[in-house]
Amino acid sequence: MAKDEDDVFGAPPRKKASHEIGQNLDLLSVDEIGERIALLRAEIERLETARAAKEASRVAAAAFFKS
Repeated sequence: MAKDEDDVFGAPPRKKASHEIGQNLDLLSVDEIGERIALLRAEIERLETARAAKEASRVAAAAFFKS
């Protein structure tokens, strides 16, 4: 797409970053690797939050049924 077309229609949509564990990293740029790291850190935070919520629910249920 020519630069003039980008000005009129906007840049082509960028593929959403995703990562597969064990994926070949040779073809990724430094910026793309940084995006993957940020994506994975956000996913780790989401998983830790879900784990904490499930643990709190489990502890509450155990306390309820123990009484």
